[in-house]
Amino acid sequence: MRIAVVNDTMMEVELLRRLITSEPDYEVAWVARDGEEAVAKALEDTPDLILMNLIMPRLDGVEATARIMKNSPCAILIITSGIKEHSALIFAAMGHGALDVIDTPSLQDQTLLAKIATIRRLIDKSPKPPSRSVMTLLAIGASTGGPKAVAQILSQLPPDFPCATVVIQHVDAQFAQGLSEWLNEQSTLPVEIAKENHGLERGKVFVSSTNDHLVLTAQQTFHYTLHPKDTPFRPSVDAFFMSAKKYWRGKGIGVLLTGMGNDGAEGLKQLRENGWHTIAQDEATSVVYGMPKAAKALGAAVEVLGIDSIVPACLRYLQK
Repeated sequence: MRIAVVNDTMMEVELLRRLITSEPDYEVAWVARDGEEAVAKALEDTPDLILMNLIMPRLDGVEATARIMKNSPCAILIITSGIKEHSALIFAAMGHGALDVIDTPSLQDQTLLAKIATIRRLIDKSPKPPSRSVMTLLAIGASTGGPKAVAQILSQLPPDFPCATVVIQHVDAQFAQGLSEWLNEQSTLPVEIAKENHGLERGKVFVSSTNDHLVLTAQQTFHYTLHPKDTPFRPSVDAFFMSAKKYWRGKGIGVLLTGMGNDGAEGLKQLRENGWHTIAQDEATSVVYGMPKAAKALGAAVEVLGIDSIVPACLRYLQK
């Protein structure tokens, strides 16, 4: 069970960490120092349970609970000292969806672990989200020379193509909408901008649209993030590939096309190691043989193919 801790007091964080890791089936998913940080982290990586402090700077536990339950719902247990004094805030948090409240425990206190065990049983009995495993994800990364290569691939896909398709193209945000509209004219499938919190859909193509990085969340919806900040490639192909490796529950095909640098190579390797079918464009048909060359050098590609052979390879994989 993955449990997150939201608390601005270092001693309490360490105490909760020790209690959580004392059980072999529990792990600390992440730690946030205030409610605002918790909202962002929950969106990127939704845990099974959040241990939420009530009184915190910037954003308190009440508002953090409200935002998390709206955008990335999960089980939330309020932990606070002075339950009687804060009863109004506690009831407000529970009104937003928090399951229960408990007083700040001591290291020897087993009450918290008992409460977590109860919540775990409740989670196991709650309705599970519908499985997306029947849908395959086609993830395409490209840079220099990419728009033409992507358009060529999209024009060859059949109208009944059974995958959701995501395109990560290195392009400034001011040109993203125009790129999406131009690709839509070339494609047999509808092409649109990938919007925050939007889910993937079979038979549609989604294009990254900001200077932040497009990633998948645990709910398999789109999210834009600043991180990693230090990469010169925006949006980063690696960022999307790695998030897909982490969160996509179905099968996948990863394609890395022409482009300068090495963005996407490591992500493609991780996809291959996770069971995806991976393809890199060959040197003869690449405008700049940088990104696919880096992928080939890492052993990230199951196949290295010319641009005209990529769609037939995808269809062969789907037929298997």
